[in-house]
Amino acid sequence: MAVRLAGVGLPDEQPVELWIDGGIISTEPVAGAETLSESGWVLPGLVDAHCHVGIRYGGGHEDEAGVLAQAQTERDTGVLLLRDAGSPVDTRALDQREDLPRIIRAGRHIAMAKRYIRGLPIDLEDESQLPAAVTEQALRGDGWVKLVGDWIDRSVGDLRPLWGDAVLKEAIDAAHRVGARVTAHVFGEDALPGLIEAGIDCIEHGTGLTADTIEMMVERGTALVPTLINIATFPEIADSADRFPVYATHMRDLHARVGDTIGAAHEAGIPIYAGTDAGGSIRHGRIADEVAALSAVGLGPTGALGAACWDARTWLGHPGLETGAPADLLVYDRDPRTGPDVLANPDLVVLRGRVVKARGRFA
Repeated sequence: MAVRLAGVGLPDEQPVELWIDGGIISTEPVAGAETLSESGWVLPGLVDAHCHVGIRYGGGHEDEAGVLAQAQTERDTGVLLLRDAGSPVDTRALDQREDLPRIIRAGRHIAMAKRYIRGLPIDLEDESQLPAAVTEQALRGDGWVKLVGDWIDRSVGDLRPLWGDAVLKEAIDAAHRVGARVTAHVFGEDALPGLIEAGIDCIEHGTGLTADTIEMMVERGTALVPTLINIATFPEIADSADRFPVYATHMRDLHARVGDTIGAAHEAGIPIYAGTDAGGSIRHGRIADEVAALSAVGLGPTGALGAACWDARTWLGHPGLETGAPADLLVYDRDPRTGPDVLANPDLVVLRGRVVKARGRFA
């Protein structure tokens, strides 16, 4: 059955009138369509550009029921597109469910042995294996590969890069040849120049950005997904690392200046997108909190929402509310920029043209 929706669109705050037929959006009237809404704020489904479907909260691999619950939690908070930035669990069975978010997968994390969280990555014994591993994950994923760019090196007691500059260039070029983009987990300062110079497409976290590396990212158009609600856990991580006092001090310093760091990146023009790092230490369903955090460091309410919605969709190659786009959209009775409590509770969730959540006047 065809339906019609009317309301106010974002970000331009202009009236919108949409028809949905066969799971597809049309801006032209469809005969016989039933009106579902005459008012409200209408926007494309939200995006979590850094999450981990399949990693259990608290650590470990999630089981089938847990994977399903994670996807449902995201959907019910309005997130209809996920960039899964590394998971040890095969979640492709979720693609058969029309009531669950679309997932863009980056395959498994790639790290050197004993240089990341045990059980999550593909562990390489020699960095010369990196280009082949990147190619393999690129072919298994959905157009993305995830590297671990830095991690604590217990032999020196602080964050250190995992890869040499030459092998990074070779590996990232290999991914690009098969049509994949590459992103990397980076907390500290030292790994960033080599990754950016090698042509990486995105940096995750980016707490160690400096004026120089910000300029490098701007010149190359490198994107940034700061995961600010994860960075908020740095003091806790430092408190648990008393065996490594230099590392603990470093993590506290990165946390203390993160607002200035990400604000400077935004001011310089680095494209920034919203990701929660859900899975492991962050619970799923918190994109509204990440949007609030991005707004507070300088993106503002509309810019921060765009980083988790229309701008993120464009970056990931998924359409918004234009004619011919899949009907993945949300309706709010209140302006979703009002605050995280509003954004996290859409009144109507439409996924693939079907109503999958309705409350208030839509129930």
